[in-house]
Amino acid sequence: MAGMPVKRLRQDVLGGLVVIAVAGFAYWLARHLPAGAGGGMGPGTLPKGLALLLGALGVALLLNSVNSESLARWSIRGPLFVLGALVLFGLAVRPLGLVVAGPLAIAVAALGSSEVRWRETLIFGAVVTLFCVGLFKFALGLPIPLAPWLIGY
Repeated sequence: MAGMPVKRLRQDVLGGLVVIAVAGFAYWLARHLPAGAGGGMGPGTLPKGLALLLGALGVALLLNSVNSESLARWSIRGPLFVLGALVLFGLAVRPLGLVVAGPLAIAVAALGSSEVRWRETLIFGAVVTLFCVGLFKFALGLPIPLAPWLIGY
């Protein structure tokens, strides 16, 4: 046993297991929602379908883990800034509106990486925000504030 190589946990193995666990938890949360019958979709169709799709992606990640890197030491910086960006978005969307809270959350999340390119990040933030405004405000008609400080609710 002295000459045997030590097997290290592969990065994609851990990632795949986490994705499968999240998918299982999401499916478990939606277990009481009816999926629909007679050709109609019920309230559980989308969450259960997305949970199954996420689980399939986790399995694909596990199967592809043969060629992945060994699990390296990681920093808390990335998850901390992404979580902070989500909290900031939730706190800022009502008083500042989607047109400010969206790009602000993307900029804060970008601080989680030392390799961020700000020009691309700001362009991405503007494009995603425009897409969200078009989708949530105009296509779906949700009462989300765009810029209450400028144009009202």
